[in-house]
Amino acid sequence: MRAQYDVILVGAGLANGLIALRLRQLQPQLKCLLLESDAHPAGNHTWSFHHSDLSAEQLSWLQPLITVRWSGYQVRFPALRRNLDGDYCSIASGDFARHLYAAMGDDLWTNAAVQQVKPTQVTLADGRELDAQVVIDGRGLQPTPHLQLGYQVFLGQEWQLAQPHGLQQPILMDATVDQQAGYRFVYTLPLSADRLLIEDTHYVNQPALAENTARQHIADYAKQQGWRLSTLLREEHGILPITLSGDIDRFWQQQRGQACSGLRAGLFHATTGYSLPSAVALAELVASLLPTDASTLSQHIERFARQQWRAQRFFRLLNRMLFLAGKPQQRWRVMQRFYRLDAGLISRFYAGQLRMRDKARILCGKPPVPIGEALSALLNSVEPGKKK
Repeated sequence: MRAQYDVILVGAGLANGLIALRLRQLQPQLKCLLLESDAHPAGNHTWSFHHSDLSAEQLSWLQPLITVRWSGYQVRFPALRRNLDGDYCSIASGDFARHLYAAMGDDLWTNAAVQQVKPTQVTLADGRELDAQVVIDGRGLQPTPHLQLGYQVFLGQEWQLAQPHGLQQPILMDATVDQQAGYRFVYTLPLSADRLLIEDTHYVNQPALAENTARQHIADYAKQQGWRLSTLLREEHGILPITLSGDIDRFWQQQRGQACSGLRAGLFHATTGYSLPSAVALAELVASLLPTDASTLSQHIERFARQQWRAQRFFRLLNRMLFLAGKPQQRWRVMQRFYRLDAGLISRFYAGQLRMRDKARILCGKPPVPIGEALSALLNSVEPGKKK
């Protein structure tokens, strides 16, 4: 007789990993299985968020996962350099993986390639079939014709330096670098007094990055900053979706009733690509619903994701102005103008909690791109399914 699980989580990335940890905290009696096709869970990533993105209760249970926290951050543009207050936090995937191993034990299977996922069944590549009350698919955003996307592509390197770097805060965006084919900036996290994560980041129309060029960009940037690179500790790269528009009804029809999480459920900040706050909220939702049947869970997750979609309509509008108005190498002007705004507004922007007056303030005044193209991007705002 095959083992019967309460829940099987397919893919041990951020979203499913947080669900697994929250279930272990709140419902340890549930029989939960976490599957990962790679040799280790959590991949090779750094997940970051602003302290103000989460509630006090959320921060309380997420706190043990945080690798490093800073007080404030910087942004740099050709005509603006600014320090902003508010704690900024990062979770290293290696630390996250250690928490998953400790919490899940034998219920975390690695090197477990999956052939097929159904709402109550998983078929592994070796032919084994696993049954569950519910299966949650968290294997990343699947190809879809129902979302119009731009992309944030990046390559990051973690370096041990030959001497201290002197940074006290992260540099979230340094857009004083050459812009090239899209909005480009360098993102830097000071992980210790002599260790840095440096990412070459681009907002572009196609999900591709010349990795060797990005590596040279990082080396050149470090030299410009006076940082002496000594030992390369690791390298990560990523492609984050930036949503311009989409048909949310058809996107969810594509899921065919399958409960899903993370990028696969479209749960990420439309403009920044940050996914941790949504993943935390989803973990709490799932933990509050289980045990339940697959159909009920899928409906609740879809409802949650549709609420997020409606709440981010304004962000998609801004994305269209960023990607569709003006020349790609001038996109930095949109971001420079944004970072001149009130610090509270910027904080609410990252948290996805803009007020009506915030939206008005962002749009008022002369746009930093050609007016005709800006208006065309702004007016191109009708989306199927927006009333759902």
